[in-house]
Amino acid sequence: MKLTDTSIPDVKIIEPRVFGDSRGFFYESYNHRAFCDALGTNVDFVQDNHSKSGLGVLRGLHYQIKQPQAKLVRVVRGRVFDVAVDLRRSSPSFGQWAGEYLSAENFRQMWVPAGFAHGFVVLEEDTEFLYKASDYYAPEHERTIQWDDADLGIDWPLDGIEPLLSEKDRKGNAFASAEYFG
Repeated sequence: MKLTDTSIPDVKIIEPRVFGDSRGFFYESYNHRAFCDALGTNVDFVQDNHSKSGLGVLRGLHYQIKQPQAKLVRVVRGRVFDVAVDLRRSSPSFGQWAGEYLSAENFRQMWVPAGFAHGFVVLEEDTEFLYKASDYYAPEHERTIQWDDADLGIDWPLDGIEPLLSEKDRKGNAFASAEYFG
């Protein structure tokens, strides 16, 4: 497994070793010991989630203010642009974002630590997105920041696509009035 820093050093790109031949491919998508050794910390995942979305669906920017979730995300079909926003006031990268293209073809995964908002935009039809979470979903603690907040200035690669948003995401808070972590 290859671990690479993003523009925010706490957010990592993970590239597994993929073994392929004329029959297809094999790779270990997750190994607890190798993952924790590479990060230098222990992470216990308690929940796996799987979503399927069409071209232009934008999900996020979501986080839980209590029971914050660290996430290990990947795409098993299609392609997304995945984003993490640092909401930790004490961090030198507070208010900054990191983004990465994840696809079924590149096998990349993104590590999003607790204390970050997370979102992604779907760049291919019928994209399937999987993620492991370090704490359980708690809707009463879930918060949403506007995906297009000018203070964040996320460079979403929409290329003329009008994003498809849920009602929750349409009503997201401005970054300036969001709840942050210590």
